[in-house]
Amino acid sequence: MSLSTAAPTEIYESGDSALRVVAISGASEQNWRTVHGLAAWLESCGAEGLHGAVPTYDSVLVEFDPVLVSARQMRAFVKLGLLELSHAGAPANAPREFDVPVVYGGEYGPDLEKVAEYQGIPVDEVVRLHTEKTYTVRCLGAPAGSPMMDGPAFPKPVPRLKDPRLSVPAGAVAVAGRQAVIAPAVAPGGWCVIGQTPLSVLNIRREPLVPYKPGDILRFRQIPAQEFGDFVGLELAPLELPSGLELEPQP
Repeated sequence: MSLSTAAPTEIYESGDSALRVVAISGASEQNWRTVHGLAAWLESCGAEGLHGAVPTYDSVLVEFDPVLVSARQMRAFVKLGLLELSHAGAPANAPREFDVPVVYGGEYGPDLEKVAEYQGIPVDEVVRLHTEKTYTVRCLGAPAGSPMMDGPAFPKPVPRLKDPRLSVPAGAVAVAGRQAVIAPAVAPGGWCVIGQTPLSVLNIRREPLVPYKPGDILRFRQIPAQEFGDFVGLELAPLELPSGLELEPQP
């Protein structure tokens, strides 16, 4: 991901072994690129005492060993990283693209009609809006590395369920607010489930556990319910690109 100018930030102590760096530019895309660029820079710099950097939409949690490095020293190191990003930019990484087959509605998407009714549009329009765009993975969330993404262009934000489900199946495709997600594993959930992919997303024998990372691109594709079984047992994987062809980095 390229970055010409880092967003302005605020740095807060989070306990005695972490800093929370928040981008505050007012431009969501610049904020996202700043915190992910900073996280990548920190992970590659090999600083003593640095345990890791976990970026989200507009902030990054910087974890360190307080025995080896102080919060003041780590704060100075973070500022150095931000300065480096403003001058040199973050490395440009071509995103990988994933095709996600989805059965919408019925037992696979029990909240599809509810979402359509709330939006004041037909069910088919909900599916169309959900499948017509590409989705950038903004960060990995719970449970198990869920791909957190900006949502479809629905007329209104989608409210969460009043009574969250105790169990949402793996592969559930859900929306809430202005966000979209896939559930990699069975877990409780309060998002509206509009469909399900038959592909396996989580593999506990693989490192990393999920195949995508922030910056990658997901595309949802509707399939009929009778084809669900054709994909069972297959894993979500990046599309193969023709030889010599690379995806352009997202703006």
